[in-house]
Amino acid sequence: MALRDSGSPVQGQLYTAQERRRRDASPWTLVQGILAPVQFAIFLISLILIVRFLVTGSGLAAANLSVIAKTLALYAIMITGSIWEKDVFGQYLFARPFFWEDVVSIGVLVLHTAYLGAALFGALAPVPLMILALAAYAAYVVNAAQFLWKLRMARRQSEAAPTIPAGVEAAQ
Repeated sequence: MALRDSGSPVQGQLYTAQERRRRDASPWTLVQGILAPVQFAIFLISLILIVRFLVTGSGLAAANLSVIAKTLALYAIMITGSIWEKDVFGQYLFARPFFWEDVVSIGVLVLHTAYLGAALFGALAPVPLMILALAAYAAYVVNAAQFLWKLRMARRQSEAAPTIPAGVEAAQ
C-alpha cells in the first residue's frame, strides 16, 4: 500500500506533509519566530508601565507609548502572519488549522486599534484608556496561548512524522 500526501492532515495533525514542507521553506516562518518573542517582550514592558501608571498615577506618557509600540508590533506580526498563512495554506486568514486563532487575533487587533483611536481622539480619560489596553492585553494573552499550543502540537507532529521528499511516495 502506498502512502501519499492526500492534502488532508491526519486527525489531530496541523499540517499535511506538503504544508509542513511549505512552512519549513517559507521565510515568513523565521520572521514569525523573531516577531513573536519581540512582541511578547514589548507586552511585558508595557504591562509593567500600565500597572505602574494605574498604581502611582505617574508615567502616563511612557505607558501610552508602550501600548502604541505593542500595537505596531501586533500589526507587524498580523501582516507577516497572514503572508505566512498564504505561503503555507494558500489563504491569508482563517486557514483550517489556525481558524480560531485568527478569529481571536482579529478581536485582539480590534481592541488594540480601539485603544489607538481612543488615545488619538481623546475619547477616554487616562484610567479607562489603560483599562482598555489591559483588555486588549488579556485578549492577546489568550491568543498567545493558542499559538503556543499550536506550536507545541506542530513540534510533536514534526517529531512523529517521517520526512518524505516532495513528490516521493513511500511504499509500506
